[in-house]
Order: sequence, then C-alpha cells, then structure tokens
Amino acid sequence: MLVFGHGGMPLLVFPTSQGRFYEYEDRGMIGALSAKIERGELQVFCPDSVDSESWYNRGVHPRQRVQRHIEFERYLLYELLPFLRWKNQFSQLAVTGCSFGGYHAVNFSLRHPDVVTHCVSMSGAYDIHQFLDGYYDNDCYFNCPPDFLPNMNDEWFLSRYRQMRIVLASGEWDMCLDANVKLSNMLHAKAAPHWLDVWGDHTGHDWPWWERMAVKYFG
Repeated sequence: MLVFGHGGMPLLVFPTSQGRFYEYEDRGMIGALSAKIERGELQVFCPDSVDSESWYNRGVHPRQRVQRHIEFERYLLYELLPFLRWKNQFSQLAVTGCSFGGYHAVNFSLRHPDVVTHCVSMSGAYDIHQFLDGYYDNDCYFNCPPDFLPNMNDEWFLSRYRQMRIVLASGEWDMCLDANVKLSNMLHAKAAPHWLDVWGDHTGHDWPWWERMAVKYFG
C-alpha cells in the first residue's frame, strides 16, 4: 500500500480491474490532487487488490472467487482501516475507484455504511454475475449491489445510506453509463440522496476523464 499526504480527509482508493497499489500514482491521479494533499486537506491510501485471485480468477470455482473477495474485505476492515485510523483520526472516510474500482467502492460502502461517509464511483459497473459462471449463493448476492439494494429494507442500513455522500460519475459515451443510471434509480427508490453526474463532451471510459473527475470531486 502507498500513502500520500499527512492529514485531512482520508481517501481509500480501490484500483481498476486487477490493478495494483501504485496504479493511482502512475496514472497521474495523485499528481492531479497534489495541491490538496500537500496542504494537508487530503490523505490518500492506495492498497493493492486481489481481483486476479478473486473475481478474475477463472482457474478456480466461483465459490473460491467470492471467498477470496470476502477475505479481502476482512483485511480492509480489520487490518487496513485500523492502520488508517492510527495514521489519521479524521472523523470521516471517503472511498473511491474507477471502473471495477467503482464496484469495490460502492459495494464496500453499501455493506459498511457505518464506516464510509463519502463514496465516489467513477465509471463503475456493479453486477458481478459475469464472474460467477452461473454459480450463486448468499455471499454472491450480498456482494452484488444491483441484487441486494432493491431488496434492502433494513432501516439501520437505509438511514446510513441517506446520510452518506454518494457520487456516481459517468460519461455520455461511457460503456458503464447504463449501470450507473440503474443504480441511481435503485438509490432513488430507497430515498437515498446521491449525485448521478453524467459528463458530456464525449466523455468515455479512461484515465484522462477520471483525472478530471478526481479534480472535480476531491481537488
């Protein structure tokens, strides 16, 4: 994991599909946010991913894929977050991700709304059925926001969703635009305030647009 900055709002970054902990820096995102980081207004935590061992691991049974994802989530909750809080006692926590990182950000936020206060997904896609080869169980269901969100009626969760700052950003030419419109409709149905921000100007699905989005939402 890489950590940038010395204080301010902690921002936990999920890499893109099978991305690594250094991706956010290598792709210019840290540079785009450097002014706020240097002023001590933003501290960015960039952990590694296990996508190649979980959802993208076609060499194992889907049950093992979802189990590996659950182990990753436990690492976040019981190892990474205590470390983050040790370094940064700020009362809020923002999470973000681009593309499949957007899935991780939204899924983690909806599963743990007592932990996350701000969630920004850029060009996210949220349906994991494509990784399951027809397999399905409770763990798959509760890690697939388009499945569990419409059926969520627990006020403990809903009341926290309604307090969270949620941004679903996508572009008019983004292949994931429809996924964000659908998730926005689901959040509307639960009376959960959020911002579906659809970018014009032929915005698509790539780092130059995500860099501009990061400046808009975090810069």
